[in-house]
Amino acid sequence: MSQFLDPKYASFEEYTPGEQPKDFVYTKLNTNESPYPPGPAVTKAVSDPDLISRLRLYSDPTMSRLKKALADRYDVSPENVFVSNGSDEILNFAFMAFGQDGVLFPEISYGFYEVFGDVNQREYRKVPLLDDFSIRISDYFDSGKMVVLANPNAPTGKAVSREEVARICEKNKDHVVLIDEAYVDFGAESCVSLIKKYENLLVVHTYSKSRSLAGARLGFSFASETLTKDLEKIKFSTNPYNVNSLTAEAGIAALSEDSYYQENAEKIKKTRTWTEKELRSLGFEVIPSLSNFLFVRSDLISGEELYFTLKSKRVLVRHFDSPKITDYNRITIGTPEQMELLMQKIREILEEKNA
Repeated sequence: MSQFLDPKYASFEEYTPGEQPKDFVYTKLNTNESPYPPGPAVTKAVSDPDLISRLRLYSDPTMSRLKKALADRYDVSPENVFVSNGSDEILNFAFMAFGQDGVLFPEISYGFYEVFGDVNQREYRKVPLLDDFSIRISDYFDSGKMVVLANPNAPTGKAVSREEVARICEKNKDHVVLIDEAYVDFGAESCVSLIKKYENLLVVHTYSKSRSLAGARLGFSFASETLTKDLEKIKFSTNPYNVNSLTAEAGIAALSEDSYYQENAEKIKKTRTWTEKELRSLGFEVIPSLSNFLFVRSDLISGEELYFTLKSKRVLVRHFDSPKITDYNRITIGTPEQMELLMQKIREILEEKNA
């Protein structure tokens, strides 16, 4: 680092993204992207000559058309919708706007929560999960802090119910409860409908998972009109043109072919069930998941060894160094063909190890 960096940032531990290798062609099961491409409406929208000609102009800072499309899809008002450059931007804004009394989130969860706490100089406390990786909701009652929960949680894939989220909101009426629903379309209950009842609830979504637009960087959230205005205040004070014109049109187009993405989510759920069964047949422990990934371990091979050996065979999964989960790997659910290849490589590895 340079001599010019503010010392308060020097000790930050950055978030480590999943690998995006350039050296070889890999079967990529490490970053929870969709294995299916965007639908034809998206392709048509971003190829429109008129849109391309308008790239010389700034994007609409209000994102009114996109907000209206999202509001119609989720049965809320446009005033309840905020859009951003990926859902991570919303998370960062929320830590900035609502974390002044501190933040509470699970000890094992999305790694960016801790980073956002550090960057925004917010005190935070990480709550241990139960032995089965589930969340005990009473640990988040009367917290005196902003509560942040990924639901389903990452990297475990476990979820809490809508009723449990409502209880957390009721028990934290003086602080924001942020529910990060990045993976909700793969089997969990969404809490969007609860924003009409709880002024303190902020529900965050992304186009990066079920809607196949991770590279477009588009996130959105639902909350009361007052909370949403708070986020808009932060946005217009930092980056009013945070969503580019191509991404906005892709987002609107994706909503017009919503059934395509719902069908893909069902395919992924079906493939998840098949993969879980296959892994269990090889003696793996598989945490029941409501996401587009599985969290797995085996007594036959360490998580680190499995990760590196799969990588040598051009298959990428995600391994974490944290001591409590170092035995585990997170495996993104790909196409049936990708998962068959994964299982073939795992069998080869176990056979080689036994030999």
